[in-house]
Amino acid sequence: MAGLSSRSAVAIHALAMLAHRRGGSLTSAEIADSLESNPVLVRRILGRLRDAHLVRSTEGRGGGWSLARTPRDITLYDAYAAVEGEQVFSRHLHPPSGACVVGRNIGNLLDVEFQNAERALEERLGRTTIAALLQQILASDNEAKDR
Repeated sequence: MAGLSSRSAVAIHALAMLAHRRGGSLTSAEIADSLESNPVLVRRILGRLRDAHLVRSTEGRGGGWSLARTPRDITLYDAYAAVEGEQVFSRHLHPPSGACVVGRNIGNLLDVEFQNAERALEERLGRTTIAALLQQILASDNEAKDR
């Protein structure tokens, strides 16, 4: 499967951190610390989120990254679409043989299956907002502390 990478997880992680910050900003280094990742990678992901109008950046001292929309107005699919920007499933790189019964029929049939799967992914990720995810994160953390 092509298209799925860690970019989505990094983007959603960053958005959840910014939502938890509630109006404040975070630097890419602070987000990278939570991810145990490289700030350059985080900046690249944040740049894509900014291009999709999900976050904004402020330059200079005291600057950083913040949400451009409320957490309840950002879905997991918004984050996915901003950073992946490609089909989940790869199609044939070139047309298969028309002389073969499988080759001449599989492309159209796979396209339908893949499109249905991609729509299901979009629909499922579109159901969960960053706000809802943050609630789940905090509830999970509280449960862990109670054990």
